[in-house]
Amino acid sequence: MKTLSLLLVLLPMILFSQEDYSKVLPKEVQIITATLPAPEDQRDKAMVYGYNNTGELVVLRTGTNNLVCIADNPFREGISVSCYSKRLEPFMARGRELNAQGKTQAERNEIRGREIESGILAMPKEPSMLYVFFGSEEDYDKSTGALPNGKFRYVIYTPFATTESTGLPDKPHAPGMPWLMDPGTHRAHIMVGPF
Repeated sequence: MKTLSLLLVLLPMILFSQEDYSKVLPKEVQIITATLPAPEDQRDKAMVYGYNNTGELVVLRTGTNNLVCIADNPFREGISVSCYSKRLEPFMARGRELNAQGKTQAERNEIRGREIESGILAMPKEPSMLYVFFGSEEDYDKSTGALPNGKFRYVIYTPFATTESTGLPDKPHAPGMPWLMDPGTHRAHIMVGPF
Protein backbone atom coordinates (compact mmCIF):
# COMPACT_ATOMS: atom_id res chain seq x y z
CA MET A 1 0.00 0.00 0.00
CA LYS A 2 2.83 2.39 0.89
CA THR A 3 4.47 1.71 -2.49
CA LEU A 4 1.24 2.52 -4.31
CA SER A 5 0.77 5.72 -2.30
CA LEU A 6 4.33 6.80 -3.03
CA LEU A 7 3.84 6.07 -6.74
CA LEU A 8 0.64 8.13 -6.81
CA VAL A 9 2.49 11.04 -5.23
CA LEU A 10 5.57 10.80 -7.49
CA LEU A 11 3.84 10.04 -10.80
CA PRO A 12 2.40 13.54 -11.33
CA MET A 13 5.79 15.07 -10.51
CA ILE A 14 7.54 12.79 -13.00
CA LEU A 15 4.98 13.48 -15.70
CA PHE A 16 5.05 17.21 -14.99
CA SER A 17 8.85 17.26 -15.28
CA GLN A 18 8.81 15.35 -18.56
CA GLU A 19 6.15 17.67 -19.94
CA ASP A 20 8.18 20.73 -18.92
CA TYR A 21 11.40 19.46 -20.48
CA SER A 22 9.58 18.80 -23.73
CA LYS A 23 9.05 22.57 -23.97
CA VAL A 24 12.78 23.09 -24.48
CA LEU A 25 13.30 23.91 -28.14
CA PRO A 26 16.25 22.81 -30.29
CA LYS A 27 19.47 24.75 -29.77
CA GLU A 28 19.36 26.35 -33.24
CA VAL A 29 15.83 27.68 -32.71
CA GLN A 30 16.71 29.03 -29.27
CA ILE A 31 19.71 30.87 -30.74
CA ILE A 32 17.63 32.43 -33.52
CA THR A 33 15.00 33.66 -31.07
CA ALA A 34 17.50 34.77 -28.42
CA THR A 35 19.29 37.06 -30.88
CA LEU A 36 16.13 38.74 -32.26
CA PRO A 37 16.53 41.82 -30.00
CA ALA A 38 20.10 42.48 -31.19
CA PRO A 39 20.97 44.72 -34.13
CA GLU A 40 20.93 42.46 -37.19
CA ASP A 41 24.64 42.84 -37.93
CA GLN A 42 25.53 41.67 -34.40
CA ARG A 43 23.34 38.55 -34.11
CA ASP A 44 25.69 35.95 -35.63
CA LYS A 45 28.56 36.65 -33.23
CA ALA A 46 26.67 37.14 -29.95
CA MET A 47 27.14 34.78 -27.03
CA VAL A 48 23.89 32.90 -26.30
CA TYR A 49 22.56 31.29 -23.15
CA GLY A 50 19.67 28.85 -23.50
CA TYR A 51 18.22 25.71 -22.02
CA ASN A 52 19.44 22.13 -22.28
CA ASN A 53 17.21 19.04 -22.32
CA THR A 54 17.11 18.96 -18.51
CA GLY A 55 15.96 22.57 -18.25
CA GLU A 56 19.27 24.08 -17.09
CA LEU A 57 20.45 27.44 -18.40
CA VAL A 58 23.71 26.79 -20.28
CA VAL A 59 25.90 28.45 -22.91
CA LEU A 60 24.54 27.44 -26.31
CA ARG A 61 27.12 29.44 -28.25
CA THR A 62 30.25 31.32 -27.24
CA GLY A 63 30.36 34.72 -28.83
CA THR A 64 33.01 36.90 -30.39
CA ASN A 65 31.40 40.33 -30.13
CA ASN A 66 30.18 42.57 -27.31
CA LEU A 67 26.72 41.01 -26.82
CA VAL A 68 25.30 38.31 -24.55
CA CYS A 69 21.81 37.02 -25.41
CA ILE A 70 19.40 35.02 -23.27
CA ALA A 71 16.93 32.58 -24.85
CA ASP A 72 13.28 32.47 -23.85
CA ASN A 73 12.55 30.61 -20.63
CA PRO A 74 10.30 27.74 -21.81
CA PHE A 75 8.88 27.36 -18.31
CA ARG A 76 7.35 30.86 -18.25
CA GLU A 77 4.32 32.09 -20.13
CA GLY A 78 4.89 34.29 -23.17
CA ILE A 79 8.06 34.83 -25.16
CA SER A 80 10.76 37.19 -23.89
CA VAL A 81 14.39 37.33 -24.98
CA SER A 82 17.13 39.85 -24.33
CA CYS A 83 20.64 40.81 -25.35
CA TYR A 84 22.98 43.03 -23.39
CA SER A 85 26.49 44.43 -23.33
CA LYS A 86 29.15 41.99 -22.07
CA ARG A 87 30.10 44.64 -19.51
CA LEU A 88 26.80 43.84 -17.76
CA GLU A 89 27.52 40.10 -17.59
CA PRO A 90 28.90 40.04 -14.01
CA PHE A 91 25.77 41.88 -12.80
CA MET A 92 23.40 39.67 -14.80
CA ALA A 93 25.22 36.43 -13.92
CA ARG A 94 25.06 37.31 -10.21
CA GLY A 95 21.33 37.95 -10.57
CA ARG A 96 20.89 34.49 -12.12
CA GLU A 97 22.88 32.90 -9.28
CA LEU A 98 20.75 34.61 -6.65
CA ASN A 99 17.57 33.70 -8.52
CA ALA A 100 18.67 30.03 -8.55
CA GLN A 101 19.10 30.29 -4.77
CA GLY A 102 15.44 31.33 -4.52
CA LYS A 103 16.10 34.96 -3.62
CA THR A 104 13.29 37.45 -4.25
CA GLN A 105 13.70 40.46 -6.53
CA ALA A 106 14.08 42.72 -3.49
CA GLU A 107 16.73 40.40 -1.99
CA ARG A 108 18.63 40.25 -5.31
CA ASN A 109 18.60 44.04 -5.55
CA GLU A 110 19.80 44.44 -1.97
CA ILE A 111 22.57 41.81 -2.24
CA ARG A 112 23.90 43.09 -5.57
CA GLY A 113 23.75 46.66 -4.30
CA ARG A 114 25.90 45.76 -1.28
CA GLU A 115 28.33 43.81 -3.47
CA ILE A 116 28.68 46.68 -5.96
CA GLU A 117 29.21 49.18 -3.14
CA SER A 118 31.92 47.00 -1.58
CA GLY A 119 33.64 46.37 -4.92
CA ILE A 120 33.00 42.61 -4.94
CA LEU A 121 30.69 42.90 -7.95
CA ALA A 122 31.69 44.91 -11.02
CA MET A 123 29.16 47.26 -12.59
CA PRO A 124 30.04 49.40 -15.60
CA LYS A 125 30.39 53.09 -14.83
CA GLU A 126 29.43 54.13 -18.36
CA PRO A 127 26.03 53.48 -19.99
CA SER A 128 25.44 49.88 -21.11
CA MET A 129 22.71 48.65 -23.44
CA LEU A 130 20.07 45.96 -22.92
CA TYR A 131 17.72 45.03 -25.79
CA VAL A 132 14.46 43.18 -25.03
CA PHE A 133 12.07 41.55 -27.52
CA PHE A 134 8.81 40.00 -26.34
CA GLY A 135 5.46 38.71 -27.52
CA SER A 136 2.79 36.05 -27.13
CA GLU A 137 3.19 32.33 -27.57
CA GLU A 138 0.36 32.38 -30.13
CA ASP A 139 2.53 34.53 -32.43
CA TYR A 140 5.67 32.43 -31.94
CA ASP A 141 6.84 29.94 -34.59
CA LYS A 142 8.62 27.18 -32.64
CA SER A 143 10.02 25.64 -35.82
CA THR A 144 11.77 28.78 -37.12
CA GLY A 145 12.21 30.92 -34.01
CA ALA A 146 10.33 33.84 -35.58
CA LEU A 147 8.14 36.17 -33.52
CA PRO A 148 6.46 38.36 -36.14
CA ASN A 149 4.34 40.55 -33.82
CA GLY A 150 6.98 40.99 -31.15
CA LYS A 151 7.74 44.33 -29.53
CA PHE A 152 10.99 45.98 -28.51
CA ARG A 153 11.94 47.61 -25.24
CA TYR A 154 15.32 49.27 -24.80
CA VAL A 155 17.09 49.67 -21.48
CA ILE A 156 20.26 51.68 -20.96
CA TYR A 157 21.90 50.96 -17.61
CA THR A 158 23.36 54.15 -16.13
CA PRO A 159 24.38 53.23 -12.57
CA PHE A 160 23.64 55.92 -9.98
CA ALA A 161 22.17 58.33 -12.57
CA THR A 162 19.49 60.66 -11.25
CA THR A 163 16.70 62.66 -12.79
CA GLU A 164 18.84 65.74 -12.12
CA SER A 165 21.97 64.34 -13.81
CA THR A 166 20.09 63.09 -16.89
CA GLY A 167 17.21 65.54 -17.24
CA LEU A 168 14.89 62.53 -17.62
CA PRO A 169 11.65 62.11 -15.66
CA ASP A 170 11.15 59.18 -13.31
CA LYS A 171 8.06 58.04 -15.25
CA PRO A 172 7.01 58.34 -18.90
CA HIS A 173 4.72 61.21 -19.89
CA ALA A 174 3.95 59.85 -23.36
CA PRO A 175 4.07 56.41 -25.06
CA GLY A 176 7.63 55.45 -26.00
CA MET A 177 9.14 58.35 -24.06
CA PRO A 178 12.51 57.65 -22.38
CA TRP A 179 12.43 57.78 -18.60
CA LEU A 180 14.75 56.90 -15.70
CA MET A 181 13.84 53.91 -13.56
CA ASP A 182 15.42 53.32 -10.13
CA PRO A 183 17.23 56.71 -10.14
CA GLY A 184 20.20 57.10 -7.81
CA THR A 185 20.75 53.35 -7.40
CA HIS A 186 23.19 50.83 -8.85
CA ARG A 187 20.39 49.59 -11.10
CA ALA A 188 19.37 53.02 -12.49
CA HIS A 189 18.42 52.63 -16.14
CA ILE A 190 16.76 54.54 -18.94
CA MET A 191 13.64 52.79 -20.21
CA VAL A 192 12.52 53.28 -23.80
CA GLY A 193 9.48 51.55 -25.27
CA PRO A 194 7.87 49.19 -25.80
CA PHE A 195 7.58 49.70 -29.54
